Amino acid sequence: MKHSFTFPGARWATLCLALSLSACGLKPMYAGGSDGAIARGLSAIEVSSIEGRAGWLVRNALVDSLHHGRGHGDPPRYRLDVRLDDQLKGFALLSDDTIGRERRTLRARYQLVDLESGEIILDASAGSDAGIDVVSSDYATIAAEQTALDNLATDVANRIMTNVALQLRHGGDGAQGR
Repeated sequence: MKHSFTFPGARWATLCLALSLSACGLKPMYAGGSDGAIARGLSAIEVSSIEGRAGWLVRNALVDSLHHGRGHGDPPRYRLDVRLDDQLKGFALLSDDTIGRERRTLRARYQLVDLESGEIILDASAGSDAGIDVVSSDYATIAAEQTALDNLATDVANRIMTNVALQLRHGGDGAQGR
């Protein structure tokens, strides 16, 4: 015996949902692919050097995200300046006065600068944190700390890129600040 359950208005509800989404003004951020306004704006960003190992990781993730599709002769239109604060703190003190857990926090303060006018068109911050179990092996703990930093750098870079892309979208390809 085959059982089939159908909601009486399922087709009607699906049609209404589809029509309401198209009417709400929802537009894909990266419309136009690599030739779209957002992609062109992102490829015109130069990322300043950032201090330290965390800075190197964040900068590389940002540069990879930008795809640097501009030609060799095309000068950048924007500069992204980033300052990082990387902290590793121990907590969860065990009965033998050793640390049982650590928290690694990576915070970024960044500015998107229009190189032609010198105007700061975006001044924002992004951050992420991770918990790390401290184990009896120093090697394992150090490896966990480094892996946490790698993951945090990627996460912070993604947050920065999303916010920059939104600014370029809302600011008319970055020409105006919010």
